[in-house]
Amino acid sequence: MDSIISVSNLSKTYASGFQALRNVDLDIRRGEIFALLGPNGAGKTTLISIICGIVNPSSGNVLADGHDIISDYRAARSKIGLVLQELTTDVFETVRDTMSFSRGLFGKPPDPAHIEKVMTDLSLLDKADTKIQALSGGMKRRVLIAKALAHEPKILFLDEPTAGVDVELRRDMWEMVRGLRENGVTIILTTHYIEEAELIADRIGIINKGEIILVEEKEALMQKLGKRQLTLYLQNPIASIPAGLNGFDLELSGDGSELVYTFDVHGEETGIAPLLKLLNEHGIDYRDIHSSESSLEEIFVSLVTEKR
Repeated sequence: MDSIISVSNLSKTYASGFQALRNVDLDIRRGEIFALLGPNGAGKTTLISIICGIVNPSSGNVLADGHDIISDYRAARSKIGLVLQELTTDVFETVRDTMSFSRGLFGKPPDPAHIEKVMTDLSLLDKADTKIQALSGGMKRRVLIAKALAHEPKILFLDEPTAGVDVELRRDMWEMVRGLRENGVTIILTTHYIEEAELIADRIGIINKGEIILVEEKEALMQKLGKRQLTLYLQNPIASIPAGLNGFDLELSGDGSELVYTFDVHGEETGIAPLLKLLNEHGIDYRDIHSSESSLEEIFVSLVTEKR
């Protein structure tokens, strides 16, 4: 699959001397949903701002759909739609007018049919002639996306798109994102709701201290780094783990009532059967068992912690 965004050896050092990005290489595939994760201050916003032409890089190159963001700025920027967290439009304009104005800014001829289709897709058509100041917070967020799509970009950046949005609207928004992907739009999102990246992304990129530390297919990442835990709720608390169980990755809760066994879900043998046999031999009975697999959030935290 070809790349629609290519970032090569990109660095950014601000006038204060702070180096926000260090030799970043990143290729984003055409038509994918790519989630960029990282703690606050990791460089996410700087990277997006450079790709979108808002911030100049100190060194390196970026191509957006084959156009250099510096030497061919207008063509590169016309390929990109950007949805920021904050409302960045005239609240006294109507939804239809702000979309039409945004389309004109990119040199696109008027196309009422396209504007209407975007509003329909985002459930905004009944608000077309409503002033933005009169809309709810969730509807304003939809307007930001509609405005970013007005000039028919091939690439859409969503910066924390569901921050502060209720659960129902968040679900609707992800359905809309999937629909955009089906129509050929490449989606790059940042989110603090890591479960959303786990739910919707095709690939995950993790950035920390200005460096890309991992880019991986979501499913492959989960398989490669995911672990499963078996929690045994004991019939009677124990003071310590018997020496005969030292060969297992076990952790005892503070009150001695729970025993947690961690194992590789992809290993040839889980070790569960031998563990349960040994527990029985040591007279340790359990009243319940619960199995859980590590989440993307746990994987993310472990990766960032390792790189510190």
